[in-house]
Amino acid sequence: MHEYSLVLSLIERVEQELKNHGATTALRITVSVGELSGVEPELLASAFEIAREESLLRKTELTVSTVKARWQCTECGRDVAATTSLSCESCDSPAKLTEGGEILFESVELEVPSSSA
Repeated sequence: MHEYSLVLSLIERVEQELKNHGATTALRITVSVGELSGVEPELLASAFEIAREESLLRKTELTVSTVKARWQCTECGRDVAATTSLSCESCDSPAKLTEGGEILFESVELEVPSSSA
């Protein structure tokens, strides 16, 4: 399950951000997963639940959103429906995937102690 190795990398990255910002904890992590990325959002969330127990993120919430696949014509730039043929109805050029193949670490909400001034 490669979702677990992705989660371990994510946790490592967020723990580094905790150190960089002098934060005490991460409240929420937001990740977007493309529907053609090869990552199952449910498995990613499940792997996070398991892996966070051995980290500084024991109480951190993970929000995972799914990005729909979007195809676009390489010549005229029109959106192309993902049907049996991935070619443009207008100019018959091939389409390319423009969204939905990615895995993005969108944001992390950190809790930073207030400084006494």
